[in-house]
Amino acid sequence: MIEEHGYFKELAQEQRKWPIDIQTSKLLDWLVDRRHCKLKWQNSVLAIREKINRAIQDMPENEEIKQLLSGSYIHYFHCLRIVEILRRTEVSTKNIFGGYSSQRMKDWQEIVCLYEKDNIYLAELSSFLVRNVNYEVPSLKKQISKCQQLQQEYSRKELDYISNAAALREKFFISCKQFGITGNDVQQELLSLCNDLPSGLDGIAEGTGNLTEALELYGACVEFVCGSVSEPITPLLKHVQLKGNTTVYEWRTGQTPLAIDQPVGLENMLTQQPTEAADTIDWGDDATAGIDQSGGIDWGITVEESTEVNGEKQGADVIDWGDNTSAAVEINLSGAQGDDGVAKENDALTILESTETRNQFVNELMELQDFLSQRLTEMKEEADILSINQFQTAPAIVQSQDEAKVVTMMSVVRDLVQRLTNVKMRHLFMIHASPRYIDRVTELLQQKLRQAEAVGEKQHLMVQKRQQSLEEQAALEPKLDLLIQRTKELRKLIEADISKRYQNRRVNLMGVIV
Repeated sequence: MIEEHGYFKELAQEQRKWPIDIQTSKLLDWLVDRRHCKLKWQNSVLAIREKINRAIQDMPENEEIKQLLSGSYIHYFHCLRIVEILRRTEVSTKNIFGGYSSQRMKDWQEIVCLYEKDNIYLAELSSFLVRNVNYEVPSLKKQISKCQQLQQEYSRKELDYISNAAALREKFFISCKQFGITGNDVQQELLSLCNDLPSGLDGIAEGTGNLTEALELYGACVEFVCGSVSEPITPLLKHVQLKGNTTVYEWRTGQTPLAIDQPVGLENMLTQQPTEAADTIDWGDDATAGIDQSGGIDWGITVEESTEVNGEKQGADVIDWGDNTSAAVEINLSGAQGDDGVAKENDALTILESTETRNQFVNELMELQDFLSQRLTEMKEEADILSINQFQTAPAIVQSQDEAKVVTMMSVVRDLVQRLTNVKMRHLFMIHASPRYIDRVTELLQQKLRQAEAVGEKQHLMVQKRQQSLEEQAALEPKLDLLIQRTKELRKLIEADISKRYQNRRVNLMGVIV
């Protein structure tokens, strides 16, 4: 019996060395199962919390008490500390029996006693620990992680917006470069650019002087292959080569106009002040154009003062409808091209300004270019006997040409075509034909700048949001650190309290990952 008693004693001593491992998520159930706490401890806690709320309304001026009350959720050990402080501050209220007459001291002593009844404080501390571990700490970590993700997303979007804004500005400057302007004041620069259009067209006309040999070669080949032709070859091109960029009137009639009546439209816009050009729109029609001062409308039909129809004199208010071949009714279809020698409307434009003659000019250049290209292909294939025999009787100018000369001719023709049909010239012709086109081009170019500015505003918004997210993270991190610190303190307090109940055995709360 003595030996068995000694064995159980040693076993009990050995068991006291074994740690008690408790899963934190099961801590409250563990305390209730071992009857350390009651199942309905929450109702008692509510009454205690009400007493604490009333007690803190009347507290002495003490820095340590202020820190305790301004901190986290007040629990049992805070109340113990407040009682210890009150024992020093309320010592004057102690009676001869060792009790305190101070109501503050009585209130907090009562709170401590209520906490210790049925170990309510232990259940409350355990609920705090479980809530912090399962909810509060993960929630703060999740919020901080979300802030970090938002910062990365905002940084990525900021870079995208910077790239998009730069691309839009680059497109704007590329478009301006195509027009030959800087983009500082698009509308005025386009208007000023139109002033250079006549000199540019004159330069192209002068460039046709380098086509003499090409035109002679083309004419000689056509005459050699086809014989005499009824229609002249590239007549407009030869006209420009000889006389320059004349008016359409001179090209049509072969005579230099005595006077030129320039069309009204673009010239008005070019002479307007910058504020007028920006604020008003020229619709290209004169309010009084074509309207007789007497109130009638001039339809371009001229009626003589008196005409004779079937041998009878008619007054000015009678219109001759052309039944009599001798009727003197003049209908002007080409725009005031009469016998007065004055070039008006379309005839007043130069050959390269008029759409119709400019298209003919380009077509003749393309025709010459195609001929030279075909001739160059033939020259490369003239090694066969048939080709040699075919051109034995050709004119000297045809036989004397070599590939290098033809290539040079093609480069001259191609350069003229490119100068006349590039993007800048096409837009200038559109502006010259319709001054309102400047408004459309200006709006199109400025739209790219507005888009770039809008993207830039979004980029600044991303910077602001990223800064806000960074500030939110900076505010949450101290809260998380403080919560983790208090959770660790709760863990130590609970482990120590449970350890006292089991002869100071070591207690490990498992799963407290903070």
